[in-house]
Amino acid sequence: MIVVAGEALIDLVPSPQDTPPSMEGTGGTTPTPDVRLPALLPRRGGGPYNTAVALGRLGSPAAFCSRISTDSFGEALLQGLLSGGVDTSLVQRGNEPTTLAVADISPDGSAGYGFYADGTADRLFTLPPALPAGVRALSLGTCSLVLEPGASAYESLLRREARRGVFTALDPNIRPGLIPDPDAYRARFLSWLPDLALLKLSEEDALWLAGAGDGASAGDGACAGAGAAPGGAWEAVAAAAREWLAAGPAAIVLTRGGDGLTVLRRGVAELTVPGERVTVVDTIGAGDTVNAALLHRLDAHDALSYAAVAALGDDGWHDILRFAARAAAVTCSRAGAEPPFATELAA
Repeated sequence: MIVVAGEALIDLVPSPQDTPPSMEGTGGTTPTPDVRLPALLPRRGGGPYNTAVALGRLGSPAAFCSRISTDSFGEALLQGLLSGGVDTSLVQRGNEPTTLAVADISPDGSAGYGFYADGTADRLFTLPPALPAGVRALSLGTCSLVLEPGASAYESLLRREARRGVFTALDPNIRPGLIPDPDAYRARFLSWLPDLALLKLSEEDALWLAGAGDGASAGDGACAGAGAAPGGAWEAVAAAAREWLAAGPAAIVLTRGGDGLTVLRRGVAELTVPGERVTVVDTIGAGDTVNAALLHRLDAHDALSYAAVAALGDDGWHDILRFAARAAAVTCSRAGAEPPFATELAA
């Protein structure tokens, strides 16, 4: 079983804006346009939540470890896990409200977020007892490792499980607006590296962690048609990633928007696969889909261990990255975090 730990929240996603009615000017004055505010549609979300659902849809045995509200949004989140075949026995409950994330969709489909997370249920997560014996991998990331007091509990979970031999994966999924002290967070990130088997992050997040970017996602995933980081940034990203690689992980996978995915490993050349060409509706959940696809396909290669990932050759990584790119492209092709089912990738 693969356990995904972290926040579950509700994304409020703008619906396509209606065309405003025409206005006729009077008295020779310029008419004032009737600009309608788009309705905000609630969608289940949160990076770890999306990753767990995506694993379930791909057919991997998955469990979600979090704290979810008992309000109506929380009930909808729980139902989404159950309908996706995700084990919820590790989910804690609380009567605090559900975290809300208001999405702002750019013309290229990339998404920014404003968060309403004060006093919410997910950030009051507490460290659970040891995970079940059948757990083979633990995936964490996003807001859950930022917002206290839950962040310290998730960090303790990462360290405890890594030290008992569980395969660990991290996607920082940087949300700069939630990080009051960037330097302190960067130092904390470095402290996690010795406990990681796999680090996956976007090129933009890598720039931010290296102190060279703003963390604004230009295309979180691997969809040709989604944006990528500014030209010339790759050298800075690769240099930082090489330093992080030396500190612990067996491999680092970088998502590069329209430029695809790249894996970095010790002692060998980087390997890149192109993004899948697709008409991008939005990139919500694309990076989370990559997380799930990587874990699912690593499992198919019997590589959910540090040693196996370190030994995986180019052919294996090419297959894994291609699968992740295809999965992300499906998510990018439809609105919101709607990862693919296994049957959609069976070709």
